[in-house]
Amino acid sequence: MGRVEILQLLVSPVHRFEGRPGDGVPPLPDADLVTTAQVRAGLGIVGDRYFNRPAHRNASITLMAAERLPPGRTTAADLRLTRRNVLLRGVDVDSLVGATISLDCGTGPVVLAVGRAARPCAWMDTTLGPGARRALRDGGGIRCRPLTDGTLAVGPAEFAVLEPAPAKD
Repeated sequence: MGRVEILQLLVSPVHRFEGRPGDGVPPLPDADLVTTAQVRAGLGIVGDRYFNRPAHRNASITLMAAERLPPGRTTAADLRLTRRNVLLRGVDVDSLVGATISLDCGTGPVVLAVGRAARPCAWMDTTLGPGARRALRDGGGIRCRPLTDGTLAVGPAEFAVLEPAPAKD
């Protein structure tokens, strides 16, 4: 498919959004945003809250397209607000459910099986602004299972669809 850009990486050791969105956004540490992330096959991103969690092994890495962020936002793109792991520019990841893809940041490909859409939750209206949850309904990103070990890094990357999604009947 070609060249894309990884704009941000999020590795958060804990689930940050607890309680109700009406309670306000909790502190979101800058340390959750990293420049590189180590991926382990079948387990996820080392240090992330979903790493090696049985309930999340098939969906331990989330990708989101920057182009899908709601228009008119006053703040810059920030994965701490969406809780996705990888923010990409240059590919419509939401169209890839069921595909096998790879991202190569120059150290070898990280292969991911795209399992399902990452549905936006009510927190999106609090963190991104009113109407964000609805705006992201079909563009909130994808949840993936890592098939290979590797490293993801902020910056340019080669993106490829290794196996397309099965045709819908």
